[in-house]
Amino acid sequence: MCYQIKDKQKLFIYTGPDGSGRKTIAKMVATAFDMETVLSYTTRSPRHYEQNGEDYHFIDEATFKKMEDNGEFLESVEIDGFHYGIREEDIVKAFESHNLVYLTLNPEGTEKLKEMYGDRVMRFFIYADRETVISRQKERQDNEEVINRHMSHYDENMAYKNSCEHAFENYDSPQTSFRISEVIEAFLDRDIVVTDY
Repeated sequence: MCYQIKDKQKLFIYTGPDGSGRKTIAKMVATAFDMETVLSYTTRSPRHYEQNGEDYHFIDEATFKKMEDNGEFLESVEIDGFHYGIREEDIVKAFESHNLVYLTLNPEGTEKLKEMYGDRVMRFFIYADRETVISRQKERQDNEEVINRHMSHYDENMAYKNSCEHAFENYDSPQTSFRISEVIEAFLDRDIVVTDY
């Protein structure tokens, strides 16, 4: 039984290839709205620019397994031997104080939440071409092995683009986040139905 999202509550999910700028965009858009984020739990170790509790909850394999056995995860996936999961309780908590909640997920996780929550979920597919994605990963000093691992999923991630409600090519983060904010604004306005007549 998954949490019932109430009328005004919306879940925005940013997905796309690694290095597309999903997290940057998501954070920029969140400042324009009163949006709360929900972080994933992962068994991979933090990259040098990532912080526990800010990018992910970094936990060990045993802890993840225990949480999974306790049924704490709404969804969990394994990618390249690492586990990722979203705790239902975290989504419920976020909705207690905010109507708009956002997540940054891979396509598999995005698809699972879409199946659960249907039209309460709006998916933003953020992408850039291979060269751009590789150069961004180099800029943030990901090592070759990490970059190669990400790029091995590039085509498969790009294939999810047409399944999402919105797709944005991201070469200029402020511009892209502005365009996404406009989409959300229009969506929220349209959603306000006046019934007292």
